Formats: sequence, C-alpha cells, structure tokens
Amino acid sequence: MTQKMIGRFGVDLGGGSFLGDTRIRLLEAIELHGSISQAARAVPLSYKAAWEAVDAMNNLADSPLVERAVGGKHGGGTSLTAYGKRVVALYRAMEAETQRALDRVVASLDDPAAEDPQTMRRLLRSVGVTPSARNQFVGPVTTLRAGEVTVEVGIRFDGTHEIVAQISREGAEQLQLGLGRELHAWVNASAVILMTDDSTRISARNQLWGEVVRVHEGPVSVDVVLALPAGRTVSALITRESLHELALREGTRACAVFKASSVMLCAFD
Repeated sequence: MTQKMIGRFGVDLGGGSFLGDTRIRLLEAIELHGSISQAARAVPLSYKAAWEAVDAMNNLADSPLVERAVGGKHGGGTSLTAYGKRVVALYRAMEAETQRALDRVVASLDDPAAEDPQTMRRLLRSVGVTPSARNQFVGPVTTLRAGEVTVEVGIRFDGTHEIVAQISREGAEQLQLGLGRELHAWVNASAVILMTDDSTRISARNQLWGEVVRVHEGPVSVDVVLALPAGRTVSALITRESLHELALREGTRACAVFKASSVMLCAFD
C-alpha cells in the first residue's frame, strides 16, 4: 500500500534550527497582522516564545527578518523586512520541492525490491542538534591570540561588533581555527550580567551596549532582552532585585556583560 510521508522541511545553520514550519508561520502571521502579539496567538505561541524565535532568527541571519516600530502597548508594531519576505518565499518554494522529492522516495521505498527501506525512514526522521543557549551569534574569526594554555578568539557577528571567547589550545586545534573561519558562538542568558553605568570598569571582555526592548518577569528571575545595532539582540537572566536596583525598563540603555570563558564556540562544515 502506498504511504504518504509528510515532509517537515527546515533550514539549519549548524548551531541548531534557524527556520522551520513554526517560525515560518510566525513570520507569515507577523506580515499579516503587523503585531507580534496577534501573530503569536495565530501560530499559536506565547508572546515570550514568539519574541525569542524572532530574536534567534534576526541574530543568525545575514540581515534582520523582522523589524520593530516604536510605540504601542507592546513597544509598537512589527513587520517583515524585504529580506524577511524573500526568505519566507524561498522557504515555501524549497518546502514544496522537498515534499515532491519525499513523494518520489516513498514510491521507491514501497517497491518490494527495495533494499532495507527502514534504514532510509530512520535517516529521514533524524534530527539535528539544537542548543539550549538563548544567545546565538555567528560570524567569521577576526582575531586570534594564542597563549601557553588558552587561545583568545574574536568573532565579528554583525560586521561591527565582536564577541571574544577563550578556549583551550586543544579546542582550538579541534576547531581548526583560522582567520575568516565561520563560527557559532553560544552564550547562556544566565551567564550575562547587566550594567547601566558606562563609567564602571569591569574586566569581562564582552560588553555589548544596547537598549532594553522587553522585560519578562518571573517569580524568581527576570528575562531582559537588549536590542543591539543591526537588528541583533542579547538576553540576560537576572534577579528581580537587580531589575529594580538598575531601574531597568523598556527604553533603558544598558550593557550586556559576559566573560570570554562563558562563550562556547562551534564550527559546522
């Protein structure tokens, strides 16, 4: 009997899922409604999860897919950029082509003469690695400084700003590091601290200034999202006490600070 295998097409940028069905439907809903809250309800996703997905896509893409307008109850409306619209159109075209290819594969698997069809089915069901780190950046290696034990690696993730990581010499050898090599940098939100006083001197190598665009308060911790230049974002998990001490709210200028040793590097090729 002929079986129907439904494809779940996705685009993976190495460090995890970049585009999948849920994110594409979110982008389409944003274009339709012009509101992240309405788009989240349409998918459906929570408001927080929708913004997290948008942040991840904007951070990993060459150019932002979604832009945010100032004003309104939730910080203004949202819309797709011209680049975002092209990405959605390309995704849907590739998804359709993938389904046609799967239909041909299924027809072949159902052939009694086919050898070990379950092997192919298991392969098609396999999934990639999805990191738990909220902050994900990608870019080329721009600086390398080798010490006796560790190597300091600089990655320029938006053409201007650089993230510095400190890894072991063994790790550097495994990654086959070299200038221009594209790497993914992952930073847990819990490793990020925030400060608002630009006169404060701090030893942490990574200091990214931006503007608070979202504050999600929980019973114990608070998720604060800063908008960086070029459409990127960085998230920090801080205590409620820190939120009030720093007087953080939407529109506040703040700096995301994290140690070079808190950055995990990955290469996929």
